[in-house]
Amino acid sequence: MIITLIRTVILYLVVVLILRIMGKRQIGELSPAELTITILISELAAIPMQDNAIPLLHGIVPILTLLAIELIVSTLSLKSRFLRKIIVGNASVLIENGTINQEEMHRLRLNLDELLEELRLCGHQSISTVEIAILEANGKLSVFPTDPPQSSGLPVTLISDGKLIPAALCRANKDKDWVMKQVKKHHLKDPAQVFLLQLDEDGTLTCVPKSKYL
Repeated sequence: MIITLIRTVILYLVVVLILRIMGKRQIGELSPAELTITILISELAAIPMQDNAIPLLHGIVPILTLLAIELIVSTLSLKSRFLRKIIVGNASVLIENGTINQEEMHRLRLNLDELLEELRLCGHQSISTVEIAILEANGKLSVFPTDPPQSSGLPVTLISDGKLIPAALCRANKDKDWVMKQVKKHHLKDPAQVFLLQLDEDGTLTCVPKSKYL
């Protein structure tokens, strides 16, 4: 029991020291490589912590090896833009000049509901209030509002990725005929050609055609 306690304390101190050396970052700010290293370190520390038959060095040596790899990769990334692009990745522009980059969303496998959720978390109820939105390499969304920002209430999404939402029509007190008229006003034939149709509380309508119909 005493041996297990001592081994646990030693491994705890080693892991804390290594994470301190790696730098102060929150989980959401870790790059894929850093997150991988962090997960591996926790797994390697858990094995000798649970099994006293495994020598302590068999857990510490791999952890120190991972630390060395992380420090080497971080140093090389500072000097090489190409390596940094491979290890960390690039930021992706999802909205530019108020227009959704649908191709980039498809490449990132990011659906419309996820984008709208991230915008709400950043304090933007509607796409009409967003000038630029950038998905950073660490997975966080940077949003730059329109200038001046447009004020609007919580919008109702009537069409999402070509699909009409009946429950949203009820909330907005609209019917399918009204939606069809709005779609045709934007020179589109039917809802299947609409990527996003939103109605703000103040009556502002945002219609985004699917990229192949632009």
